[in-house]
Amino acid sequence: MYNKIKTPDEIQAMQEGGKILARILQELRDAAKPGMTTKQLAQLAATRLHDFHTEPVTLGYHGFPDVLCVSVNEEVVHGIPREDKVLQEGDILSLDLVVKYKGMITDAAITLPVGKVKPEIQRFIDTTRQSLYKGIDAVTGAVRVGDISNAVEKTLKNAGYGVVEDLVGHGVGHEMHEAPNIPNYGREGSGPLLKPGMTIAIEPMATLGGHEVYCDRDGWTIKTADNSVAAHFEHTILLTEHGAEILTQL
Repeated sequence: MYNKIKTPDEIQAMQEGGKILARILQELRDAAKPGMTTKQLAQLAATRLHDFHTEPVTLGYHGFPDVLCVSVNEEVVHGIPREDKVLQEGDILSLDLVVKYKGMITDAAITLPVGKVKPEIQRFIDTTRQSLYKGIDAVTGAVRVGDISNAVEKTLKNAGYGVVEDLVGHGVGHEMHEAPNIPNYGREGSGPLLKPGMTIAIEPMATLGGHEVYCDRDGWTIKTADNSVAAHFEHTILLTEHGAEILTQL
């Protein structure tokens, strides 16, 4: 499906759903501690999704087995929650949650340290997060996809980090993945024109090494080819006449 201009009612549903998503992610962030399993985080997410009368979009999506993607260290995205995956002090944890509320979908992700991490790891996490907001800041009314992509790429590459090229942001709203793709690299002024009223998910994915990734034997988990750690941040935004409204923050 191509990204449609959303109606006022659809926008309101996404605003409400996005705040619920943001609240759940914040609760998951607060809960994540050394010794916890990634499955326990998913179970908490499932409970809170039920409490808020929302639908977990990833559960059953092309066979994905859970409500939450939980990726650790060299896992970039799409990590399957597991009972035997125990968080350790110093891990890097990425949480990706997709919610349907009143028929509309929002999508967001965060990366956080588990316990204490080295300063260079914290800088890496912080810079990846910053690249997301640089991409959002590039939205000034109607904008080309390449303007967003270039802002993300410059932030990451100027810091010396790898930019994952095989995975991209996307339109979102009626479906989890709508056209067009929003890559994390590109040339200013290039790509499809995005217009006010559209909703997209911008999601930088970066590594402390190279850009190459591969899919694990489980058929879902995407890992860095060089085993370097990865970080992933994502917001769903609404394009307006004057900029971007972030729908997935409190």
